[in-house]
Amino acid sequence: MSLLDRIRGPRDLDGLTEAELTDLAAEIREFLVENVARTGGHLGPNLGVVELTIALHRVFDSPDDPIIFDTGHQSYVHKLLTGRQDFSALRARGGLAGYPQRSESDHDVVESSHASSSLSWADGISRAFQRTGRNDRHVVAVVGDGALTGGMTWEALNNISDDNDRNLVIVVNDNGRSYAPTIGGMARHLNRVRTAETYRDLSLRSSRIAGRFGAVGRALYRGVRGGTHGFLSRFTNNTSLYSNLDVKYLGPVDGHDLGALIETLELAKSYGAPVIVHAITEKGRGYQPALDDEADQFHAVGRIDPVTGGPLGSSIAGWTDAFAEELVAIGEQRPDVIAMTAAMLRPTGLAPFAERFPDRVYDVGIAEQHAVASAAGLAYGGLHPVVALYSTFVNRAFDQVLMDVALHRAGVTFVLDRAGVTGPDGPSHHGMWDLALLHIVPRIRIAAPRDEARLREELREAVDVRDAPTVIRFPKGAVAEDIPALERLADGVDVLARGDSSDVLIVGIGPFARLGLDVAERLRAQGIGATVVDPRWVVPVPGSIVDLAARHRLVITLEDGIRVGGIGTRVRQVLREAGVDTAVDELGLPDEFLDHATREQILEDAGLTPAKIAQDVVAQVLGTRVPMARRDEGRGLPAITGEFDLHAPGR
Repeated sequence: MSLLDRIRGPRDLDGLTEAELTDLAAEIREFLVENVARTGGHLGPNLGVVELTIALHRVFDSPDDPIIFDTGHQSYVHKLLTGRQDFSALRARGGLAGYPQRSESDHDVVESSHASSSLSWADGISRAFQRTGRNDRHVVAVVGDGALTGGMTWEALNNISDDNDRNLVIVVNDNGRSYAPTIGGMARHLNRVRTAETYRDLSLRSSRIAGRFGAVGRALYRGVRGGTHGFLSRFTNNTSLYSNLDVKYLGPVDGHDLGALIETLELAKSYGAPVIVHAITEKGRGYQPALDDEADQFHAVGRIDPVTGGPLGSSIAGWTDAFAEELVAIGEQRPDVIAMTAAMLRPTGLAPFAERFPDRVYDVGIAEQHAVASAAGLAYGGLHPVVALYSTFVNRAFDQVLMDVALHRAGVTFVLDRAGVTGPDGPSHHGMWDLALLHIVPRIRIAAPRDEARLREELREAVDVRDAPTVIRFPKGAVAEDIPALERLADGVDVLARGDSSDVLIVGIGPFARLGLDVAERLRAQGIGATVVDPRWVVPVPGSIVDLAARHRLVITLEDGIRVGGIGTRVRQVLREAGVDTAVDELGLPDEFLDHATREQILEDAGLTPAKIAQDVVAQVLGTRVPMARRDEGRGLPAITGEFDLHAPGR
């Protein structure tokens, strides 16, 4: 039986020698490569925290001592050590989640995979323990150096340092990267710490001297070395500015030296006040293909060959690729267009733009709020920023979109990747809230392209708007096959299909235009005529949608976002304001946190399949299901008039 097979919980580590723990680390790395290669997932981050996670569970008593993983994509080793070793369905329905998940284990505390929140969680939990007399319990937050670029970590540190009698340990997992290399002044300082010859020489000499005095001497050496300055003063080189912010600092310590890690964590545990443990680790440790991948060291992979690290299966052009290519083309023609992102240069498709225009890209680190407010300033200065984010992360900057960009009529374009259902990454990564959140922003214009051609043209239309925020949203995965329009109406709405009668108007938003066409075909077989339209710009609601709705018996809206307060709701409100009483059925995702599964499984659960929608529409037309279609009064479909002007005031 292997050592890993013997681990059913953290306390099984207690009986292992240091040599056995080292062997266990090697087994875990082998397990990760073999299993994640079959399923896909976050490989590089987990390879980098094997020894660190073993040491944490050896020293602390989870779950009585909660361990909080910032972001959580580095929690696979934690899962293995807490009795979850079936990785056969990792990130698939019924299998382990790719992030901590409370329903899996009491050892999982924070499920959200949004970065920079761990210190706030740790601050709150440790205060609760202190206030309720549970002073024998410790709280551990594991935060990457990339997450330290997020403002929440500094807000939390400001409060943690003001209350110095709690059992709180902050482990900085410093590998010089978030997704890609960490950027900013913080990163430059940590790079100097990692690479300076004076540090290496002093560290080696000091540790050798202290080592002569055994474990006690080595622990004392680390404590004395780290205790002379507060954490913030070390990171800023400004002791006077932060003289009142005092958090004990231990390290740097080799994040792959189990003995050193255990001794340092034991010292931090016994201190009785907030402590920073600075561990230097290597992302992708022990797997050469990951180390050779300069882009992101296998941060996240699909199915790969475990020997070579090469991808399995053919590569298909995705939405992100189409955006990346078109933005470069726009940049060639528009020197005022610049790009911004928050530590996601490659995942959001900005790498080609950065290669072509290196001085026109700003990566601000994990700091979405700052990115959006800074973009407003860039617009004020005469530039047109294109801010590329994952849809789920724009939630974090809603106030800045509202109060810094929209209120000031700033011409900023937001490109939201991974919009709608993303699938295996689970609840906090689904991009299902952006439409409901953003459509309430005054003057905003939101486009949802149905295919690559529309993505390219709508992006160009967006950067032409100089007095309001614009949004382009698209899903994860392969780009949809182009769907030609039968007709483009005067205000830019594309008519994709017309039925023999004007029974149902189907408004298909973005890639759901294809779903609308499938539904219309099923309805035609039942003798029900359906008109399918793609608004292209879903906010403001185009006037032709109102005119079309008035001449149909029923309106169906289809959107890849929550239906509560979504675009369908807005369409219904606009119709009522215009005096149109046609019933509207707003179809979308439920206002629930959706577990990890395939996109197809999730949409089926939500009833967003052609068969289910068509079945319900037939019942509505027959008057046996609400909302019921109006009685057929023989209305035809008139010509629609109006002008296509994105700058015109909208509904």
